[in-house]
Amino acid sequence: MSDFEIREASASDVPDLIRLVQGLAAYEKEPDAATATPEQFHEALFPAQGDPTAYALVGVREGAVVAMAIWFRSFSTWTGQAGIWLEDLFVEPEQRGLGIGKALLRRLAAICVERGWTRLEWTVLDWNTPSIEFYRAHGADPLDEWTTFRVDGPALSVLAAT
Repeated sequence: MSDFEIREASASDVPDLIRLVQGLAAYEKEPDAATATPEQFHEALFPAQGDPTAYALVGVREGAVVAMAIWFRSFSTWTGQAGIWLEDLFVEPEQRGLGIGKALLRRLAAICVERGWTRLEWTVLDWNTPSIEFYRAHGADPLDEWTTFRVDGPALSVLAAT
């Protein structure tokens, strides 16, 4: 029996989600890149109107939120089915090795299966060997032939204006 629980995040978890995102940014060597505000998270996860932009699961141990998985619905034109894009999964360093990360992945996989969705996907930094080994150990295959692209900042504005 585990001494933690996995549950859907609630609006009261937003400060912990922000804290965990900042912890992830520090781990990924970009502590200044995490600029999201609690207000932005509230609007994205718990909007006053309309559907959420994203969803979150949290891992709770001894009454404290110690882990998170933030995800959104994706779509595959090849399968014609929805899926989950896992934006971030993070477990506080001192809480690792207890099965919390695996439990978060299992819950995301269960959401896909329950809803008839065909994929659970995410990216991981090439240098992040511990995470790569963790994901491989749980049946994930790297898509080495794919390269992720991003347009943001000034380049996004330039592209929009051309």
